[in-house]
Amino acid sequence: MAPEYYVGLMSGTSVDGVDAVLADLSLSPRSVAAAHVQFSAALRAALNALQSTGNEELHRSALAANALMDCCADAVDAVLNRGRVTRRDIAAIGVHGQTVRHRPDLGYTTQIANPARLAEATGITVVADFRSRDIAAGGQGAPLVPALHAALFASPDVHRVVVNVGGIANLTDLPPHGDVRGFDTGPGNTLLDAWCERHTGAPFDRDGAWAASGRIDRTLLAELQSDAYFAAAAPKSTGRDRFNLAWLQKSLARLDEAPEPVDVQRTLLELTAATIARAIAEQCPDAAEILVCGGGAHNAALMRELAAALAPGRLATTATLGIPVEQVEALAFAWLAREALAGRPGNLPSVTGARGPRILGAIYRA
Repeated sequence: MAPEYYVGLMSGTSVDGVDAVLADLSLSPRSVAAAHVQFSAALRAALNALQSTGNEELHRSALAANALMDCCADAVDAVLNRGRVTRRDIAAIGVHGQTVRHRPDLGYTTQIANPARLAEATGITVVADFRSRDIAAGGQGAPLVPALHAALFASPDVHRVVVNVGGIANLTDLPPHGDVRGFDTGPGNTLLDAWCERHTGAPFDRDGAWAASGRIDRTLLAELQSDAYFAAAAPKSTGRDRFNLAWLQKSLARLDEAPEPVDVQRTLLELTAATIARAIAEQCPDAAEILVCGGGAHNAALMRELAAALAPGRLATTATLGIPVEQVEALAFAWLAREALAGRPGNLPSVTGARGPRILGAIYRA
């Protein structure tokens, strides 16, 4: 069978760059090549600044969207060169854009992008804005990746859970029988990265080494875990609108004594692990295998905590089933682009809570 090539582009809540995957979707979805384009310091700062209100937001948002699409165009070039295919071989690009607001409770979500600019730069059809239609249908608009998780990792014999630890962590429940379910569990890397950068200057805590050198502050952990989001019923989704440094600082301000920065980092790592483990224990208690993907899968300290918390369930990564951990989300947006072009629904109402299946994405023809 001839290859069916799509490109998926993902820039997530870690705000570090664009992940690109060249996908062949002719049979089971697979990655042919991958590339990562790092954000410049200026673009990263601009995107982070848009997370909060400020002067000239519309102007700054438009400029940041243009710069983001230029990064995306570079990522497309890089991944096509690595895959040794030409632009005319690509059916479409699926681009997620950069989330700066996610308020399904108010009926909207905002992913910065300028798909027309990307279509002009690449000469390839672009599909974007995947989340809005699901929200318009009463859903959360997230997570959208569980549909691909089901296609890639569901088993007729094994109850699996897929945990994506990006800036925000989410899980997909894949029982051998029954509906696919999924939801955001809470912070993944976003607080860990932000706190690490503030206190060490490094954009992330490599292998969780800094966190591992600290101790858990149980009072702070209890304060953080008291947030109502963790006890809320699914379907639910969240983002940096809620879980950010300002949220952390409010919890710290309520303590009688401020912990050392390294102990805060250790406590944040425990928060990520504990909220994921709690969600699995409560919602997927019979899961035998837990597959981790996303940047958090590279955090050795976090993986140790998850393995201990989830035992006797077996913890592994999606790489053990042939999909590198950093490629799953970008692959999903390639797959969602194909579904949009084919006129097929891309959401799972059992995950998002939408009123029914919906075709996701706006199409910008080449």
